[in-house]
Amino acid sequence: MYDYDLLVVGSANADLVIGVERRPTAGETVLGSDLVVHPGGKGANQSVAAARLGARTALLARVGDDAHGRLLLDSQRAAGVDTAGVLVGGAPTGVALITVDPSGDNSIVVSPGANGRLTPEDVRAAASLVRASRVVSAQLEIPLETVVETVRTLAPGSRFVLNPSPPRPLPAEVLAACDPLIVNEHEARVVLGDGAGPEPDDWATALLALGPRSVVVTLGARGALVADAHGAVRVPSVRVETVDTTGAGDSFTAALAWRLGRGEPLSAAAAYAARVGAVAVTRPGAQESFPTAEEVESL
Repeated sequence: MYDYDLLVVGSANADLVIGVERRPTAGETVLGSDLVVHPGGKGANQSVAAARLGARTALLARVGDDAHGRLLLDSQRAAGVDTAGVLVGGAPTGVALITVDPSGDNSIVVSPGANGRLTPEDVRAAASLVRASRVVSAQLEIPLETVVETVRTLAPGSRFVLNPSPPRPLPAEVLAACDPLIVNEHEARVVLGDGAGPEPDDWATALLALGPRSVVVTLGARGALVADAHGAVRVPSVRVETVDTTGAGDSFTAALAWRLGRGEPLSAAAAYAARVGAVAVTRPGAQESFPTAEEVESL
């Protein structure tokens, strides 16, 4: 029996968001809106998104002993996330500088801060938490060696989900554990390197050849492509009016991981996750945009 439906091992950032009419080019200055600070970070976003949907969720992360760290801990607890695995201190809380244009598209620069101090030793110290989780999800806003240690600590029979963002080449040990590996177009091309073909089907085939048990390629307004040893299936998007895409991919990943842990087929879990992401993009911000299960059902 697992104590948690989902454990997220990952980053926790304060999102510093400015709206702009257009993003600046090199050497250019543009005026923006008032600065707004939101709790964010891919790991913290995923844990909040899953908890909002009703999953028993825990977070293993590191924040600074500062105002941003307290903001993040408060947001996790308010969503119902177990924060026993959140470590405090070692560096300032990570910060993401985000610009959002009128179409809802965003550009993000991340200062890792305390996220870069989440170590393999921290994972080993939290081994009981990792092994008490049905599904473990990770991203790459923490050190890669910490993700490797997470894979090595998984309980037999548990499931590992990875969104390699920001993308980089991945070791075979991590790739072999992914079920699924979740990538967008940019991430797929970085992971594949010269092996990336022209179409999403080519990416999925090439990614599976690297060792993951399953692959999900997210395609924005074109939906997603899910693939495993049994073949590939297209999952359509849900048409909505986009306000802000910040955190939408994190909500998709969290929802997918949770539904897979409930035993749903990959295509069905991805279809549900697409609906969760669709609700999220209709609202500003990251964590505050994540829906409850009731809101997803009413979409």
